[in-house]
Amino acid sequence: MVAFGKKLRQSQIQEWQGYYINYKLMKKKVKRYTQQIQVGTQDRHNVLKDFSRLLDSQIEKIVLFLLEQQGLLASRLSNLGEQYDVLIQHPDEAKVTELQEAYRAVGRDLLRLLFFVEMNAIGLRKILKKFDKRFGYKFADYYVKTRANHPYSQLQQVFKHVGIGAVVGAISRNLADLQDLQDNHGSYVSIYDQPAYSHPVYSQIHQDPVVHSIRAAVERLSNSTSFLHFLGTHAFTMQDELPTPSEEQDDDQRYHFMSLLLNLANTFLYMVNTYIIVPTADNYSLTLGAAATVCGVVIGSMAVAQVFSSVYFSAWSNRSYMKPLVFSSIVLLVGNTLYALAYDLDSIAVLLIGRLFCGLGSARAVNRRYISDCVPLKLRMQASAGFVSASALGMAVGPALACLFQTDFKIYKFTFNQETLPGWIMALAWLVYLLWLSISFREPPDRTKESVVPQESTSGQFVNVSVDNGFTQPLLINSETKQEDEDEDGDGDEDCDDAEEDSDKIQKPVNSIVSAYRLLTPSVKVQLLIYFMLKYAMEILLAESSVITGYYFIWSTSSVAIFLACLGLTVLPVNIIVGSYISNIFEERQVLLASEIMVCIGIVLSFHILIPYTVPQYVGSALITFVSAEVLEGVNLSLLSRVMSSRLSRGTYNGGLLSTEAGTLARVIADGTITLSGYLGESKLLNTTLVPALFICISSIVATCFTYNSLY
Repeated sequence: MVAFGKKLRQSQIQEWQGYYINYKLMKKKVKRYTQQIQVGTQDRHNVLKDFSRLLDSQIEKIVLFLLEQQGLLASRLSNLGEQYDVLIQHPDEAKVTELQEAYRAVGRDLLRLLFFVEMNAIGLRKILKKFDKRFGYKFADYYVKTRANHPYSQLQQVFKHVGIGAVVGAISRNLADLQDLQDNHGSYVSIYDQPAYSHPVYSQIHQDPVVHSIRAAVERLSNSTSFLHFLGTHAFTMQDELPTPSEEQDDDQRYHFMSLLLNLANTFLYMVNTYIIVPTADNYSLTLGAAATVCGVVIGSMAVAQVFSSVYFSAWSNRSYMKPLVFSSIVLLVGNTLYALAYDLDSIAVLLIGRLFCGLGSARAVNRRYISDCVPLKLRMQASAGFVSASALGMAVGPALACLFQTDFKIYKFTFNQETLPGWIMALAWLVYLLWLSISFREPPDRTKESVVPQESTSGQFVNVSVDNGFTQPLLINSETKQEDEDEDGDGDEDCDDAEEDSDKIQKPVNSIVSAYRLLTPSVKVQLLIYFMLKYAMEILLAESSVITGYYFIWSTSSVAIFLACLGLTVLPVNIIVGSYISNIFEERQVLLASEIMVCIGIVLSFHILIPYTVPQYVGSALITFVSAEVLEGVNLSLLSRVMSSRLSRGTYNGGLLSTEAGTLARVIADGTITLSGYLGESKLLNTTLVPALFICISSIVATCFTYNSLY
């Protein structure tokens, strides 16, 4: 693997060489500081002061050049605008085409500038991480905090590329207007008259390779989110590379719409299977002679098995997709049948075994992996959003179905009532799904084996911006923003101390959970803690809802089911609001911290202290907790994907598996807490289960504050 310093030199735009970050100089400085501190000729305070001054001067050089280039682009656009005004008065098709090409030329130069910004942003991130690793400081935290939030911040110009949006808007609008002028012979329809992507002319202009390239580059640089992007991050379909043209062609060959639909159907049915028993699990436990709070074990046994199933399904998906999905369906069919038969067998053991089987059939690791590996990049965000939507819909449909099963009859020796019907219905659903799967699923050709190490371009260099032939190449073949092992940065010069690491070691996926854990930085650990916390809080709320509402409010099964279904239905509307508006106004780390605080408030409001416990208090606090946790999940996984090592984007022990295991473990512990707390009596169940939830929530807030300035 070519080191970053060498890549930076090889990929620089020649005429701009003097304006790039001097990564080599700063590496030498870091080496010299290390030697000086060791021999005692320099103290740490002066090192921090000197390195801060060096970084400030480097950033100022970059920003002043960036502003100068923006001014040149703005001047060219202004001149083109004058030509456009003349053309409006005297339309000429030949001149329209000529002016369109002139705007595209400005767009191509803007792409070069975006490439310049991205290279420098990567260099800044890497040198800050290298400094922290060498000296054991939190220098990056200090530097970003003091510079990024200052009213005269120049760091914001690099990471937020202030002002470029106006240039992008001018190019996009004028190209759209010229296309409209050409197509409609002078009848003007502004792109601002309708929302983005709904306007037909705007949709056409985004097919222009220049505008398409600019839009992709700006989104990647700014991490801007729309509803689709925000929702898609919930799926956490990690990838460490931007694909090459050949890889995109391979994606197109592997893609099969019906197979993707079956994959999403599996996701939906599994979530229905998870939550369909929640309203009746306490009554089922009582019927079989156990305490109502044993519902925690009944619900949680599925999560216990999922801790293990996630690993072997993730490994299996390295070789096949259809086989694990078939196995999953069969195991779930058996598990739900056992769950239903436990009533007639009068056996709590059979009930628990049935739920364990359901957990062993969890193929969510396969569902995520299929989207990452087999869906083309241009459709991957939509597919990821579909994955999340299917999960949310399943969460709402499960309890809603439970409230419909108000019947009681027998066929031969089998009982069909509100306790057993969830098992029978899901067994039938998985049987139908299995038949559909065997008929319609297509295994993608040439499955990528885990042992195959993905290669860079033949030169190992960054790909230059290209907009020829309507195809957009990525600005970078391999994103360097998330590599935390910074020793790879040696630039190959004799005076640089960092040895080059073996490329296979850097690119090869980790092969054990221990190796994966060693790659977790403090920021990643905090994000996993947050994910654990939100899943714990949600599981406590959902799993004990039937017991709590039965004890305090004497709710029927139908009432509990409707309540849970309504909670589930809030997922998509809330994500629309956050993804379309809030995340475009506030930084993700701000939304993250605010959501954590709201979850904490929801938990505090749930406690039963002195005054009588009322329905408004319970429903209101539950709504605050659940909605805040849903918002938190989106921004948490989005930040996690950025701070997690690129080596965790592939293979069995990938980032998706780690987040799944964290969430599943949270559910297991939460369900166990409910059952253990039941021994104290139902009157103390609520407060007893909320105490650990509150403790974990406060801990995550404190941890977030300590790593807040590293989330950039």
